Amino acid sequence: MPVTSQDLIGQRIKTIRRQRGLSQAQLAHPELSDSYVSLIESGKRTPTTAVLELLAAKLDCSITYLINGVTAEQMHELELGLGYASLALHNGEAAEARRRYADLLSDGGLVSLPSLSHKARYGYALAAEACGDLDEAIEVLSRLRDSAAEAAGEERAVAVVLALCRCYRERGKLTEAVQVAEEVLFGTGRPSWNSDLMELGSTLLTAYVARGDLLRAQQFALELLGAAEMLGTPRATVAACWNAALVADEVGQAEEAIALAERAFAIQSETGDARNLARVRNATGVLLMRARPDEAAKAKDLLVRAKRDLTESAASVVDVARCLAGLANAEIMLGEAQEAVGHATKAVDMLDDGKGFLLTETRLILSRALILLGKRDEAIEQITQAEKLLQNGHQTRKTAASWLAAAEMLEVLDDEASVDAYHRALACAGL
Repeated sequence: MPVTSQDLIGQRIKTIRRQRGLSQAQLAHPELSDSYVSLIESGKRTPTTAVLELLAAKLDCSITYLINGVTAEQMHELELGLGYASLALHNGEAAEARRRYADLLSDGGLVSLPSLSHKARYGYALAAEACGDLDEAIEVLSRLRDSAAEAAGEERAVAVVLALCRCYRERGKLTEAVQVAEEVLFGTGRPSWNSDLMELGSTLLTAYVARGDLLRAQQFALELLGAAEMLGTPRATVAACWNAALVADEVGQAEEAIALAERAFAIQSETGDARNLARVRNATGVLLMRARPDEAAKAKDLLVRAKRDLTESAASVVDVARCLAGLANAEIMLGEAQEAVGHATKAVDMLDDGKGFLLTETRLILSRALILLGKRDEAIEQITQAEKLLQNGHQTRKTAASWLAAAEMLEVLDDEASVDAYHRALACAGL
């Protein structure tokens, strides 16, 4: 049979009693009976807090040790360590945060502290995500998901699923991203909307878009906007407006997309944390470029500020790379091809093949800048690398658009491979 916390408390009392040279009767007298102490030590009775305080005083140890197996001093050190790790993560020092969380988890002191252990593993997963190690983050979050509610409450359980959905999406595992979020939002006993669930719903919305489920995305975006109006909280409104803007952009409603993004940006500027503000600023800049090319300079200013804030926050490698890709696009629109090459090259270097579509998109942006600089061979190499990624990806509307972009650039370069790229674009579009 598994050892319970009740068993462990009894074992600790028994061990310390023997170390102190006391019998059960001596420990019990005069407040308790020796038979009651025996039942506690054997795990057959759960002592009240008052009894634990009494026994801790008689055994000259802390009640914290009896309950958790650590002294008050050790508990303080663990909490301090978690605080430093969390601070490093929120200051954008992802590698340092990951190291600190890993050290805490390898220490063994957290084994008997479910809440702190969960907090450390969750923090480690976020740090791994911020370092770009999505597979590691997914593995840790998947293990946490089943125990999250029991160890840390429903709020943290939703946070775990949110992070897992986001990591799956960025890893290109869109079916898994949709599944984990829908199990919470639309499963048995569907919960009422709150700010935590709104953020999860908004992340699910982006997974629908990435998967090409635009009709479902439009319907769900309307549901999220309605829920945000009902809740009336800044956090819910930002989440709904920001992601509904991305859907509007995908279906060609550019001005509506900008209006939604600007609303999210305005609210986030007043109330939000640095990372999410930077991400909303980045999204607003990208949408502005697409809808109003003549405002590319304004879009660039937003993206420059977003890049600075992202690198100083707990933003992931993916967030920073996405911002650099946007900056490269802005530089191309402003005629600064050399600057564009610099931004896009940095973004490519930050990503690996596991970042799928973002890496493909960034290589195509880099190709476009290289063409403007007359660097034909380098441009073709980037297009070729992008095509390899496209061949291994899912056939979606976005994939078709990327094949079309590759075909058009190859045609400009008078490369025969453009014909095959056009055919692949048609095939992805179902034509």
